[in-house]
Amino acid sequence: MGKAKVKEYSFDLFVAVIAGLVVSVAYYFFQNSNGFAPGGVGGLATMTYHFTGAPIPWAYFMLIFNIPIFVLVTIFVNKKLGAFLIVYMLVQSFGTELWSACGFIPYCKANNGDDFSIVFACIATGCVSGLGFSIMLRHFGASGGTYAISALIKRAKPALNVAYVSFLMDSSVVAIAFFVYGMRITPVICTLINLFIANVVVDYFLSGMKVGYKFEIVTDNPEQLSEELMEKLHHGVSELKVVGMYSHTEKYMIVCIIRKKQIGEMMKIIKKYPGSFASYSKVNEVFGRFRK
Repeated sequence: MGKAKVKEYSFDLFVAVIAGLVVSVAYYFFQNSNGFAPGGVGGLATMTYHFTGAPIPWAYFMLIFNIPIFVLVTIFVNKKLGAFLIVYMLVQSFGTELWSACGFIPYCKANNGDDFSIVFACIATGCVSGLGFSIMLRHFGASGGTYAISALIKRAKPALNVAYVSFLMDSSVVAIAFFVYGMRITPVICTLINLFIANVVVDYFLSGMKVGYKFEIVTDNPEQLSEELMEKLHHGVSELKVVGMYSHTEKYMIVCIIRKKQIGEMMKIIKKYPGSFASYSKVNEVFGRFRK
């Protein structure tokens, strides 16, 4: 194995370990001690642990539910991905045992005496676990058992639409949570809040930290407008020739990507050029030489 491969695999291992530790923080400090479940396969494992009351650590239930799925992914889908998913799950599961062995105290009503602990805990679980999921998804394109099940189903039946697998898994967790946690509505609501916040965090990180706004401006004064935009906003401008099909008049379209805080200034500049027409849209990720 060459140095480049060793470096690549070392970085992959580092990412899987860090992501696993981040998720373990969410589970140990905020979720496990507050009586609600995460989504997907992890949620089923958590509820089984709670329901059976077995005298073995929660981590073993996570492994029992997830590792067989990841082993199948390693065998049938992608060996490298499956191997790092197994590492991620091992770290995620036994990370909770590590925090316990270090003597860290979980955040819950029993330890804090705060009646709103469970609400804050489900919010924190969603934020922290969402960050861990994002790290895995951004680097490996996968983060847990639900993805693995989808990948296996897709391999067995390529024509089958598996877009609803994650939805069905999460929905089943929410429904079962009502019965597992003593037919109380609070754990169900906490599970929903946790799922929602985790998905929002994942969407935010996957959509990119370097968000921009693309303006497309049709104008009769491309030179003056472009010069002012570059001088005041410090962003590059592209110019295209366009033809209006209503009037069959040749004009120019200027394309410029800016930061959110510059939208107001951009609009002020455009208004100085009568007859100009502009629209803008959000750009989730900007690559290359884009000034902040």
